[in-house]
Amino acid sequence: MTATTARVDCDVKDLGLAVLGRQRIEWASREMPVLAQIRQRFAAEKPLQGIRLVACCHVTTETANLALALQAGGADALLIASNPLSTQDDVAACLVAEHGIPVFAIKGEDTATYLRHVHRALDHRPQVIIDDGSDVVATLIQERQEQVAELIGTTEETTTGVVRLRAMLAAGVLAFPAVNVNDADTKHFFDNRYGTGQSTLDGIIRATNTLIAGKTLVVAGYGWCGKGTALRARGLGARVIVTEIDPVRALEAAMDGFQVAPMHEAAQVGDLFITVTGNKHIIRREHFELMKSGAMVANSGHFDIEIDLKVLEEMSHEVAHLRPFVQEYRLKSGKNVIVLGEGRLVNLAAAEGHPASVMDMSFANQALACEYLVKNKGQLAPGIYPVPAKLDGEIARLKLVAMGIEIDTLTATQVEYMNSWTAGT
Repeated sequence: MTATTARVDCDVKDLGLAVLGRQRIEWASREMPVLAQIRQRFAAEKPLQGIRLVACCHVTTETANLALALQAGGADALLIASNPLSTQDDVAACLVAEHGIPVFAIKGEDTATYLRHVHRALDHRPQVIIDDGSDVVATLIQERQEQVAELIGTTEETTTGVVRLRAMLAAGVLAFPAVNVNDADTKHFFDNRYGTGQSTLDGIIRATNTLIAGKTLVVAGYGWCGKGTALRARGLGARVIVTEIDPVRALEAAMDGFQVAPMHEAAQVGDLFITVTGNKHIIRREHFELMKSGAMVANSGHFDIEIDLKVLEEMSHEVAHLRPFVQEYRLKSGKNVIVLGEGRLVNLAAAEGHPASVMDMSFANQALACEYLVKNKGQLAPGIYPVPAKLDGEIARLKLVAMGIEIDTLTATQVEYMNSWTAGT
């Protein structure tokens, strides 16, 4: 339903779900101590006071805690979904009804609704954009050039979005600073590897109730997301095959003990396929033709283009819905291919996404990156910037404190040695 209250405009499924959403947001907050500390400081210092901020993210319990931290910092924030199937409708309702944050997100929204929400976000005339895939930024550049000058900067959460930002920079259209949150150590080492690894398998198991042990599982891509997925799949007893285009990553996968093969070979033996590359048509016609009947395919990359569903539909005479988030494409050849989560992020379409304790670090990076952009307004040239190492290290320190873990510090002698070039053997 589209609703307008006395306080806030929104487009959510049902504001009556707010109470359930509150309970789930509070549950997630227990596992997000770093973001809680940032929220407390933001509430006292108001570093984002009056800043119009748009966040295009997966509308989940973890994102809700980020939104509340930004609001505590004084931001005039608006939230839209970055994926049609990732929204948790009760969370969206709670943010609107109990916190007055405009949210435009409905689980299962169609493409037209999603694009309408993107434009509604840009109507907010953002000064800072938190993007997840760079759709909002790309739309701003292509269709709202008159607003570009108002933008202080953007932050990007995903590998896919960073690739798009680099393409914008190369094309000479990136006219503002962008912070690459995705490549912060406290993001990709943990969120991409442990978060994606666990939540992807979680989504597949929830959707299918299949046993992973004993299956041949093909992981397309051995970046941090692929590493985590392969590692968790092996831990569940799968025989894992990795496909890659990068020789260094392929070598790393082989050294990690995984079989490495091109997709046309893996397609013939795989029982379950997971794409995590950030690229297009990783699994396509020639691979579907080689697959065993009953093979399952899932995607954990940001966009739903990694699996060529259009050609799969052309190859089929019927598509059957077997259970939630499980579609069986019945091919004209007589074989069947099962697609999970409509080819969208299976960990969010069929499950709840990353555990809150992992997103604690990722969203701490987002909050501090927004503060960094505002503090450095007008001082950063157009381009792509890393999260400052000092902020990255502080997030790791806070996380260790929250986990009750202590580490060593350098002695004075060690500091002197590390800063000297004359000391030797």
